[in-house]
Amino acid sequence: MTIYGFVFRFKLFPVLVCGFPFMYAIVLSLNDKILPAYYAHMNFLPYMYCLSLTFLLIEDSFVGFSLYYFSVQHECIPQAILGMDVICQAKSGMGKTAVFVLSTLQQIEPVSGQVAALVLCHTRELAYQICNEFERFSTYLPDLKVAVFYGGVNIKTHKDLLKNECPHIVVGTPGRILALARDKDLSLKNVRHFILDECDKMLESLDMRRDVQEIFKMTPHDKQVMMFSATLSKEIRPVCKKFMQDPMEIYVDDEAKLTLHGLVQHYIKLTDLEKNRKLNDLLDALDFNQVVIFVKSVSRAAELNKLLVELTRYKGFKEGLKRILVATDLVGRGIDIERVNIVINYDMPDSADTYLHRVGRAGRFGTKGLAITFVSSASDSDVLNQVQERFEVDIKELPEQIDTATYSIAGLIAQSSEETDSQSSSESNSYWFAVIF
Repeated sequence: MTIYGFVFRFKLFPVLVCGFPFMYAIVLSLNDKILPAYYAHMNFLPYMYCLSLTFLLIEDSFVGFSLYYFSVQHECIPQAILGMDVICQAKSGMGKTAVFVLSTLQQIEPVSGQVAALVLCHTRELAYQICNEFERFSTYLPDLKVAVFYGGVNIKTHKDLLKNECPHIVVGTPGRILALARDKDLSLKNVRHFILDECDKMLESLDMRRDVQEIFKMTPHDKQVMMFSATLSKEIRPVCKKFMQDPMEIYVDDEAKLTLHGLVQHYIKLTDLEKNRKLNDLLDALDFNQVVIFVKSVSRAAELNKLLVELTRYKGFKEGLKRILVATDLVGRGIDIERVNIVINYDMPDSADTYLHRVGRAGRFGTKGLAITFVSSASDSDVLNQVQERFEVDIKELPEQIDTATYSIAGLIAQSSEETDSQSSSESNSYWFAVIF
C-alpha cells in the first residue's frame, strides 16, 4: 500500500504545508466520497490560501491521486482575505468559487440576526451550487448559517426563514433578493462582502444590472466587492469597476489561455435532420461518466427529451443518479458537476463566449474531457471559425475512431460502469436522463 493509500485508508487527514506563503488544506471523507474541504475560519497567517485536491476513491480503495494548485487562487486569495476588492477573470473549472468562498469564510465573524455576506448570480441552479459550496467549506463552523433565495419558491417561505433563522451568508438571484429587501424582510445594512459570480452575464443585461445596482445601494458604503467570470470583455470591465474602490484586477487578455488544456474538441458536419441519429451513435460509442447535451431553446430541449425517453430533474443529474443532461444555456455558466467528461453541442451556440462556457462544463479542474459540436449550417460554421480564431484552438472534424484515453479517466469510467451495471437488470440498454430548461 502506498503512503497515500495508507493516509486515506485509515482516515488520516494531514494538513498540507507547501512553500511560502503557507497553503493549508484539509481533506474530509464523506459517504465513501472524498470531498475537498478548506477550513477557512482557523485564524492562520493572513496569507492562508488553498490547494485543490482531486483524487479517486472507489469502494474505499485508493486508486489515484493528483494535486492541483491554481494560479487564480494563488493570486487572489492572499489579497481577498485582507478585504481588497477583486475583479477576477479565469478559465472555467479553475477554482474561482473557492476564492470567494474561502476568503469570505476567513473574514466573517457571525453575528446573530445579521447578514454579513451577499452573493448574487444569474440562475437559481448556480445559486444552489454556490450555497452548497459555502456549506461544504464551513463544515467546522457550526455557528455559521447559509441560505439560498431564488424565484420559483413561495416568497413567504423565504420571509419566514429570514424572520426565524436569519443566515449570515445569503446567496441568491437578483430578482428575489431585491423583492425581499424592498419588503424589509432582508436587511442588507450589515453586509461586509458583496460578490457577483458570472458578473458579465448580470451586468450586460440592463434589467438585471438595474436590480444589482438597487441592491448594491442598500448595502453599506464600506464593504468588500468581488466579481468573477471566465469572460470579461473590455467593454464590461469599466462597469464592474464602478462598484469598487481600487480593485485588484486579474484579466486574461490572451484569450487563447481561456481554453481548457485537457479538453479535446471536435466538430461534425451534418444536416439538422441527421442530428438525432448521430447523437444516438455517439452515446453508444463513447465512454462517458456523465454528458451534457446543449440545445438552443426550450422547445428543442423538450423535443430531444422525447427522443431520450424520460423527463427528470436537475438534482438527480447533479447527484450522479442521471447520466445524460439535456439543457439550454441555463447551465452553460458556472455549473460544476464533477463527473461530466463530455459536452455535446447538439445546436451551435450563438457566440464564441457561449461556446467557451458550454464546453467548460467538461475537463474541469485539470481533468480530461471531450467536446463535440454539430455543425449544420453556414452560420454554425461562422461561429466555429470565430471560436478557433479568437481562442487560438484547432478544432478538428471528429474521426471515425477516438481514443478513450484522450478524454476519460479509467477510475471514473470503472465507477460509472459499476453504477450502470447495477441498474441494467431493471433498465437494460437504456440511459438515465435529466432535462433542464
